[in-house]
Amino acid sequence: MPRGPRPDRAGRPERKPRDERQQRDPKAARPSREDRPSRPQRDPKAARPSREGRPVRPPRDDRPPEPPLDDGILAKDLDRAARAGLRSLSEGLAEKIARHLVAAGRALDDDPELALAHARYARALAPRIAILREAVGVAAYRAGDYPTALSELRAVRRMTGDPSYLPVLADCERGLGRPERALALVRDPDARRLSPAERVELAIVESGARRDRGEMEAAVVALQGPALRRQETAPWTVRLWYAYAAALADAGRTDEAREWFSAVAAIDDEGETDAEERLAELD
Repeated sequence: MPRGPRPDRAGRPERKPRDERQQRDPKAARPSREDRPSRPQRDPKAARPSREGRPVRPPRDDRPPEPPLDDGILAKDLDRAARAGLRSLSEGLAEKIARHLVAAGRALDDDPELALAHARYARALAPRIAILREAVGVAAYRAGDYPTALSELRAVRRMTGDPSYLPVLADCERGLGRPERALALVRDPDARRLSPAERVELAIVESGARRDRGEMEAAVVALQGPALRRQETAPWTVRLWYAYAAALADAGRTDEAREWFSAVAAIDDEGETDAEERLAELD
């Protein structure tokens, strides 16, 4: 944008040439430091206000109490994959955490609440380690603390990109009375990345969610597929057959349910299910 004309300098007083200006001695112009008033000297101790009478704030520590550890619980007993997840920690801290993880694993089946206490304490020592978030999530799931399990296992998935806990996440949603959310996890695109055993577990959760919604026939269909028709038994066969028998029973297909409960009882050597009791109820 063009500028307008500059204001006329005619009205301004004429400046004197540099030679005619008053010369100033810099040393003479400055007042002496001796003429300045001196600043009062302050006693640091006397100047500070006393802290007496103020409430003392205790140091903040959100760490949960440490569960006791038996002498027989050793860090070396932690499996190799879990030990690898602790490599970023100092040796002493990693050893302490490893012992609590071993204790959590040993207590998981018989006392999941104790397992959760060990896992929570370990997590508090290094909250950014994925293996510790996973330990808390699994223990919380086994203890029936579904909100905590969801929070921790979602974090593990974000941190690692591993979808293997999709079945557990979906079952937590069922446990919280939200079958619709469970079915949304069943449809997650990452479900295609699951192992055969994990896909079976996800199908079992889907069947249960369908039954929660009163969709009995859909619950039966959710379990049908190559895994159910497999001739050789696998580690997940007992659970799959039992879930299928239960779905048939809930759908009113009693004769078929009896056949499948009988098949489960024949291969359930470790007593993982109550197939024999369910079979007796149908007879």
